[in-house]
Amino acid sequence: MAILERFGDIIKANINVLLEKMEDPEKMIDQYLEDMMKDLAEVKQSTAEVIAEETRTKRLVEQNEAEVAKYNEFAKKALVAGNEDDARTFINKKQELENAGAGLMTAYAAAHENAIKMRQMHDKLTADIETLRARRQVIKSKVKVAKTQETLNEATQATKKIAGAKSAFERMEGKANRMLDEANAMAELNMEPIDEAKALEEKYAKMGNASVDDEISKLKEELGL
Repeated sequence: MAILERFGDIIKANINVLLEKMEDPEKMIDQYLEDMMKDLAEVKQSTAEVIAEETRTKRLVEQNEAEVAKYNEFAKKALVAGNEDDARTFINKKQELENAGAGLMTAYAAAHENAIKMRQMHDKLTADIETLRARRQVIKSKVKVAKTQETLNEATQATKKIAGAKSAFERMEGKANRMLDEANAMAELNMEPIDEAKALEEKYAKMGNASVDDEISKLKEELGL
């Protein structure tokens, strides 16, 4: 699904931007939140569109089922009236609608699954943003302390400066690793599971369709004709 791939690209792009700005973690966290809010707006819009498609396909399925039931009743009435040819016409129409209905059901199942995934994605992104907001001030405080420590290190001997620079580098590298781990975890969560049942659905979709004569005989038996 394109929107799922798009969301994965958004997250990866944001991580790349953050890595480029890691020399200033205080600005980085603000930019991270700003980018995530933009992502949330996009995901929210996409989620609304996917849910609307789920609603539309469900409506088509229900309309198709109503049409199938209608022509089945017409076939019964035609048989009661002694018009078997008319009944055959109605049964033909009913079977056409049933065949179309199988495709509509497949489309609705896919739309329903996509809607669930989009809701989950939206909820997770919202939760992540709230978590980061709560941690932002703590992170900024740590950054200020780190900057002060770096300033002190610069006033020491050359060997201590090197040690301080190495420590700062490793700390930033650790942050980068955590961000990349989170990005990879998000990508794994966004992967759609393989649905083995759907893979077999087409193989068996057309099996078991009764012929017109079979349905006429069944209806006659129900009507006592």
